[in-house]
Amino acid sequence: MSMFEDIPVDVGVIYEGERIRRNNMQIELGGPKQPAKFELVRAKKMDEIEDEKVAIIGPDLKDLPEGGNVPFGILVEVAGKDIEEALEGVVERRIHEYCNFVEGIMHLNQRYDIWIRVSKKAFQKGLNSFTYVGKVLARLYKSELPFIEKIQITFITDPAKVKELHDQAMEVYDARDAKARGMKDDEVDTFYGCTLCQSFAPTHMCVITPQRYSNCGSISWFDGKASAQVDPKGPVFAIEKGEMLDADKGEFSGINETIKQKTLGAVDRVWMYTGFGYPHTSCGCFEAMAFYIPEVEGYGIVDRGFKGVTVNGLPFSTLADSGAGGRQVDGFHGISIEYMRSPKFLEADGGWDRVVWMPQSVKDRVAEFMPESAKTNVATENDAKTVDELKAFLKEKNHPVLQRWTEEAEEAPEAEAEAAEGTVFPVSTATVSAGGFKIIFKNAKIHAEKVIIKREKPKR
Repeated sequence: MSMFEDIPVDVGVIYEGERIRRNNMQIELGGPKQPAKFELVRAKKMDEIEDEKVAIIGPDLKDLPEGGNVPFGILVEVAGKDIEEALEGVVERRIHEYCNFVEGIMHLNQRYDIWIRVSKKAFQKGLNSFTYVGKVLARLYKSELPFIEKIQITFITDPAKVKELHDQAMEVYDARDAKARGMKDDEVDTFYGCTLCQSFAPTHMCVITPQRYSNCGSISWFDGKASAQVDPKGPVFAIEKGEMLDADKGEFSGINETIKQKTLGAVDRVWMYTGFGYPHTSCGCFEAMAFYIPEVEGYGIVDRGFKGVTVNGLPFSTLADSGAGGRQVDGFHGISIEYMRSPKFLEADGGWDRVVWMPQSVKDRVAEFMPESAKTNVATENDAKTVDELKAFLKEKNHPVLQRWTEEAEEAPEAEAEAAEGTVFPVSTATVSAGGFKIIFKNAKIHAEKVIIKREKPKR
């Protein structure tokens, strides 16, 4: 007998990565349109919760408007003799995985950024109540994480209650994050890896260190350690640092070996503290995107909650697509907000001396950890809305990136030389990338009418 025989839709790993487009959705829960949404796990005593109870505060699935979007919250309370507060973040991150096991449910992101859609097809098959989702979550949790002896799950759609609990959840997240600050990467021999997002980005693996949170912002080094201990065969695992290959860029032999194994060779080298060269891969659940602005030789930062367009005229969604999917793309770097509070934040690129623009809301969140100079010389949407306005702002503030402009101007101009008619350059391999495909020409011969000799700048 299946443990999900009473659930009207299928449940299994084959549904991970399922995409539900807007015209196929019955309802959207949370997401970018809703300022208040959350998922939170709290540790409780055995006598404080009722095992496998599923509660709903506000309208149930069947009572929500078709095609609508509503504020949403998930509260999971767990108890057991081995349950402690340190495990809350570990248990919480599994909500993403287990929801995606359900046919017709798409769950993205984490913490205060959750974005969920239920498909029309699943709704018509009978998935018309959160009770079914709660039953699936409870059974999966107790089956896969046996240290959970009791579990109680509450779904919230009432706007006032969502807002109230959202504010409480933000306080819990901040308290968790603060515990991980102060440790340094060179003080430990073990880092942690996470592949929870590989259903959406097969070539992505997060590397979690004391000074670099997971991109989603929900797994600290302590969370990684706790998760690997209680579920050693799970999606969060230990990584031996191995040999330090580059201290400035943050390259370790152990990370390279592990990510090569976990991505089946698609990625075999990672630099932890830079957005260039071999940057840390990004999935799609990152809290913010660091994006390079070539006109000013600096980084912009934009978070998922920013509703406008950035200083280069692009919204978060477009910039996020440019670096997501488990790729290593120069100048597009998915990050967590907590990483911005770290001394290792883009260290190899110049750190805060390289950041030129970010939303005011993000600046407010990390201001306590910014150098005093950066608090005044990093622009927001209130200071610059275009690249030209940004240039003027940076000049007025004498931002450190101005020195890079000077170096750029002093570089030798490119030289051009006419190639003799019929000049042929034999090459063993030529590679062209376009439209998402890589075309490789073996034993090619290239005919050139002109040769441009350009000084190659080092990776930033």
